[in-house]
Formats: sequence, structure tokens, C-alpha cells
Amino acid sequence: MCGIVGLLSYADAGRVDRGVLDRMRDAMAHRGPDGGDGWVSDDRRIGLGHRRLSIVDLNVAATQPMRNEDGAVVITFNGEIYNHAKLRPELVARGHKFRTDHSDTEVLVHGYEEWGLDGLLERIEGDYAFGIWDERKGLLSLARDRIGVKPLYFARIKGCFAFASEMKALVEHPDFVREIDTAAMYHYLSFLTTPAPLTMMRGIYKLPAGCSMTIDRSGKATISRYWDAVPGRGIDPGETANLSEAALEEFYVSGIRDRLRASVEKRMMSDVPMGVFLSGGVDSSTNVALMSEFSSRPVETFTIGFSDYKHLNEYEQANQVARQFGTNHHEIGISKKDMINYLPQMLHSQDEPIADWVCIPLYFVSKLAHDNGMKVVQVGEGSDEQFCGYSGYMTYLKMYHKYWAPFRKYLPQPAQRLAAGTANLLSGIHPKLPVYADVIDRAARSREHFWSGAMVFPDLMKSQLVDSAAIAAANDDHADAAGLLDPEYLKLDSFNIVRSFMDPLDAKFPGLDPLTRMIHSEFRLRLPELLLMRVDKIGMSESLEARVPFLDHKLVEFSMDIPEEWKTKGGEPKYLLKKAVEGLIPDNIIYRKKMGFGAPMSDWMRSDFGRAVRTSVFSSGLMRRGFLNASYIEKLFDWHFTGRTDTSLYLWAIYNLTAWYDLWIDRKAVDTSQLSDAVA
Repeated sequence: MCGIVGLLSYADAGRVDRGVLDRMRDAMAHRGPDGGDGWVSDDRRIGLGHRRLSIVDLNVAATQPMRNEDGAVVITFNGEIYNHAKLRPELVARGHKFRTDHSDTEVLVHGYEEWGLDGLLERIEGDYAFGIWDERKGLLSLARDRIGVKPLYFARIKGCFAFASEMKALVEHPDFVREIDTAAMYHYLSFLTTPAPLTMMRGIYKLPAGCSMTIDRSGKATISRYWDAVPGRGIDPGETANLSEAALEEFYVSGIRDRLRASVEKRMMSDVPMGVFLSGGVDSSTNVALMSEFSSRPVETFTIGFSDYKHLNEYEQANQVARQFGTNHHEIGISKKDMINYLPQMLHSQDEPIADWVCIPLYFVSKLAHDNGMKVVQVGEGSDEQFCGYSGYMTYLKMYHKYWAPFRKYLPQPAQRLAAGTANLLSGIHPKLPVYADVIDRAARSREHFWSGAMVFPDLMKSQLVDSAAIAAANDDHADAAGLLDPEYLKLDSFNIVRSFMDPLDAKFPGLDPLTRMIHSEFRLRLPELLLMRVDKIGMSESLEARVPFLDHKLVEFSMDIPEEWKTKGGEPKYLLKKAVEGLIPDNIIYRKKMGFGAPMSDWMRSDFGRAVRTSVFSSGLMRRGFLNASYIEKLFDWHFTGRTDTSLYLWAIYNLTAWYDLWIDRKAVDTSQLSDAVA
């Protein structure tokens, strides 16, 4: 894992300034503390930079940017290619000369030469983001891995195309003008994050997961999707034809277990110490069990808890797993004071507001791993999304089958509209009612029943929170992304985001079950832009690479062909995955109630800390822009402080947004004095 950056000047008089390139690169020094280098072409039209976190092939010969034999192909690369050792002999047989011992970067260089961009992306397995300059073609090629484990941003800045692993590198360019993207802000208030390709910074965009991009010498850019989480790739129908129920279950269970084991094994590739985050739940415990199979030394495990909230901790379960597999176990407990002291760094590390308070414990467990010599950890993200592990998913499915489908099928359209209108009128009685009214409204308007596993403000609440006219007036036409950005994303209706990937899915795969459609939605939005983004940004702030075995694309392709009825058999969340890991980890770990990885933010927000947050929000420069309704925000604080209902999720989302604006747009240092005063 590293930090990458590049500049391509397409203006007639433009040239790459090596000093600017280096400053942009070094804004990401945390991503690559082991060294930094750069390359600029002789005509100064193109420059690439790289910060190195040495994990595979520690030799200086593996330093980047890396060039082929004649210097016509140059790469800057972030990530890992897990099958590089299998691809190298094929390239050697084709006449390619390698200078490194076992660098996966060099396989990308020669693989691009041999197979082209499309052929390379078809063959490689890994987590990656890279930029390749082809001098012969005059073409810059970018790619982000299939699932979106690694981020990649781009921007146009005064006749120059720029890309980087983090936004903080791009805003270092002296000609970049900082401004909030109000369309992205609007969607953030729905999804807890911004949907790619939008970001919260106007003029900066994210390359979506599973996509590649080419930019020619004139600056013309094209984005193509080369992979998607859809059915039809993982299981040949002939494999399951005529199987009995018991045989079919064994086919699914063994298929999951075998692919997961192979995924963990390939992610053991490292020349430096590696550990694993252990919560004591199914996913992290499975990672520990499988890593132990492939490790000749005790696995390093890391667990976090809360000093003042013992009931939220999973130390007991984590220690049980650690003892069973003989790991070298490490624990840490954090307090409200620790959280407050971390906030300025969190806002800087995130790049954009990521309104998930999991970022707080994630930082401290990442720091614990880093302080104990780790450069790599394996994590459990992606399991719940594939195999229906969340209680919220089960609620959506029950609602769909019991209420939504009959409502849509049997109730006449006028009656549906009447029900939605009545629910809307009643929604102001209690703060929780807009959530339920919004579901009825979606059904009546033939919209998706499920938008994301991380919804913040439903439309009825958002209409009270934002001034749509003020947001629309401030939103520009995003001409710098012409042809790369769906114009529907700029409209103030977050359903357009969901529809942009669900409509093509339904057109190509009509009649999919509700869970498969939900999972597809998660792979297009919440997983890459929220869950994996937080893992990358927070982990790399401590120079720690996170690997995600549950998101190996071969496992994902297999699981996408498993129907809902099997993933939730007997009403059991994660039914097949639990069966797949029986015998690997203890049954009491497999079948205990899911706790989740979170923080006691609801309690913290009801303390003096919450009142200090209120002061911070209302003193923010964003509030003076008129985009947000101060009286409604005041109501949200009042409801929480008085205990009428828990609005901590909404308040945390608003605080992250306003504090981000102050730091990144107004460039004000985060003042934690009032927040620190709130610590008892």
C-alpha cells in the first residue's frame, strides 16, 4: 500500500512543475513513510509521484515510479497484486526482462505491455489503484480495483489533469480553488458519504470501483466499467442442476469455505509483519482461524474496547479465540477524552466527511497494530453485505415480503398515494415517523424499497433540514466532468443515485430476489465509498495496510449466484457462512448475537460533549451559507438532549459536515478546547 499522484499537462503552454508534484506527493507521506520518489518526462508534459510503504520486495529496485526496459511505460501503483507470482513466468516466457526479485509492480508494467489495459485488468487479482503512462500512445491509464478497496481521485486544474490516492494531495496544487460541492453534500445527507464520482470538494472526483479511465494528450477522458457485482459469473447452472437440497447446501457451503480459505492464503503475501483485527465475532474469528493455518508463527491479534462502557466490549470472546489459536494478543480501551483528542486528526485523515463513528475505534486499533510493528492487517469488511449479516437487512426483507410487495401489488394507485400522503402529514408528530413515512412514500412512487445499509436523513427529514433552493443556486454544471458524470447526480434527489445502478441491473437481470438487489446496491455505494474508504483512510493514517479477504472477487462472484432463500434459510442471518465456518471456530462464537463495531456516541452526545458539538455546529462557516435549516438542527439537538429520541446519528453526520467545511474550505484549525472542556 502506498500513495500515488500524477499530473498530465494538456494545455499548449503547460508544463509539470516537479516542485508542485513533490509537494502533492508528500501531502500523503503517512501512506508511504519508507520513501518517496518521482518522475517527470523530458518534455515535462507528464509527471508521476509515489510514496512507498514497503511490504512486498523491499529491495530498492522495486522503488516507484517504475519504468519498463526502454522507458516508454511508466507506472505509479498503490496496492497488492496477489497472483503476480503466477503471472510473472508467463511474461518471462514472452520475452519480458525483469529487474526485481518479486515486485508485483513490475508485473503490472510488463502485463500492460503484453496484454493492454483491458487484458491486464482481466488477469490480475488484488486490491489496487494505479496510473500508467504510455509514451508511444500518449495515453494515461488509471484503474481502481474491482471492489474499491483502494481509493483514486482525479481533477482538472487549469489545463492539467491530476490524480492521487487522497484528496489532500490534489488540494495542494497551487491553482486548485477550494469550494464545497453542494450536490455531493445533498447526497451525503442521505448516504453518510458521497457517491462516486462526486466528492465533497467541487472539482475533485472519485473513480468508481471496478472502473478504468484513459486520458489522452489533449485531455480527453473516458471512463469504462470492467467489473460489477452481478449474478452469472460464479456458478455454472449445470453445477447445481438436479442436486438434492442437502447436496445443494453442501455445494454452497464448501464453495464459500474453499474460496474464503484461498482468499486468506493469498492475502498472507508479505515480506513484513502482519496481524488481524479481532472482535470476537464470526468474521474476524474466521480470519484468525484461517490465518493460523498459513502462518508458521503465532498470529498477531488486536482488539479494542471502551474504558467506561464494559457492556459494549467483546474482550471475552476475542480472548477465547486468541487462546484457541495461540495468538499473540493485544488489547486497548479508549475513553471519551481519547475520542475528543482524536477528532482533529480524524477530520484531516478522512479527506471527506465519513459520518461513521466506527472511524474512532478503528483509528485506535490501527494505532495499536502499528505501534506493535505491523504494516499489514486482515479485516472482516464485506461479509455482512454478501451473506446478509445485519439485522437491518432482515428487517428490510421481512418488510418487503410482508408489506411492500402486497402494497404494490394489491392496493390501487390512488389508495397508495392516499396512504403516502397521510403518512407524510403524520410524520411531524414524532421524530421517528418520517423514517416509516418515507418507506410508504417510496412504495407509492414506485421507488426502491432499499437504498443503502447506511441511510441518514430520509427524504421527509431532509426536506426539513436543507434549503434546496440555496443548494441548487450554488451548484455549478460540473463542466470539468462532462461525459464522466451522470447529470442525474446533480439533481437534488438521491433516488437518482440508486436508480443509476439499479435500473441497468434490472434490465440485464430481471426478476432478481430482493436480497441480491440489495447486495448489488451495497457494492456500488456503501461498501466502496463508506466502509472501505474509512478502512483505507484511517488505517493508512497510521501507515497500516488493510486486506479484506471476504471481498476477494472470486468469492463475491460465487456468492452473487446464491439466492436469498439460502443466505437466510430458516430466518437465520448469514446461514450459509455460519455453516461454512462450523468446525473452524467455536459454535458459541458463530451463533451468538451480533454486537457490531461501534462507539457509545449516543451517550457521549447526551453529555457536555454534545453541547460542545452544538456550539461547534452553529459557529461553523457552513451554517452562514444558508444551506442548512438552523431551527431544525436545533430541534434535533433538543430531542436528543431531552431523551425524546436518539438523534445521535443525525447530529454526528451534521457535525462531521460542518467541521469538515471549517477545516478544508475555511481552513480553520479544529478547535477542541470546548470539546475537551466537556470531559468530566
